This record gives sequence, C-alpha cells and structure tokens, in this order.
Amino acid sequence: MTVLIDLPRWPAHDTLWSHLISDSSLTELHSFAAALGIPRRGFDLDHYDVPASRYDEIVAAGAVPATMREIVVALRTSGLRVIAKDRPGRR
Repeated sequence: MTVLIDLPRWPAHDTLWSHLISDSSLTELHSFAAALGIPRRGFDLDHYDVPASRYDEIVAAGAVPATMREIVVALRTSGLRVIAKDRPGRR
C-alpha cells in the first residue's frame, strides 16, 4: 500500500486542504490516519481532507506527495474512487 497526499490547495474554513488517499485499501488508509490522530470526520468516501498545517507531518510519517492527477489516477486504478454522481445528495 502507498498513501498519497496532494499539496494543500483546496480552500475552506480559513485554511487550505490536502487529500489523503490509499492506492489500494480503505482499511489501511483508516489505520494510517488513525495512527496520526486524523479524525474520522475528515473522511469523505474515498479520501481524508487534511489541513495544510498537517501536511509536513503526514509526509514525514510516510505519505507520498502526489499531484492531484496522480491522486485521481491512483483512486481509479484501485477501484476506490467515488465519483460525484455516486456521492450522497448529488443526484
């Protein structure tokens, strides 16, 4: 398993946010996040949203920096991607 993180560039709640994903397993992604104290409420069906203030710590813990394109490709390849039309409330 590889955990990937993109650069924080998604604005919300007065900060920028990154996406944290696994290229193979949500179980392992949840374990990685839990080990770092990332709250489960940050999980959004196929990724965790993490604030910019945690980026360096998460990379130091083993997450691999990736582009947004690499994140999407990894999710699609793994079969873990949840597309917009399948997200609750988006029909």
